[in-house]
Amino acid sequence: MNIEFDGEIWFWRGPAPWFFVTVPPEQSLDLKMISSAVTYGWGVIPVTARIGRTEWTTSLFPKDGLYAVPIKANVRKAEKLKEGDTVHIQLSVGR
Repeated sequence: MNIEFDGEIWFWRGPAPWFFVTVPPEQSLDLKMISSAVTYGWGVIPVTARIGRTEWTTSLFPKDGLYAVPIKANVRKAEKLKEGDTVHIQLSVGR
């Protein structure tokens, strides 16, 4: 499954701070429908993600009925991104 969407980068200040983009409701529902076939535990879904020219492997995390895409520091640096920026993300489910 491949999906694309635009979303805003947000910062989670929890015990392990991290930057994320939330997958919109429609695409999150599609992901939830296949999650049992692709998850490796705790509901996380492995994906290959792309923003601009930067591609990386990561896992989507379920959050508040949707999914969140972690945006690694090297991705933010390569694409010159910061909290509040809107980005176009391409996801390919499975690694």
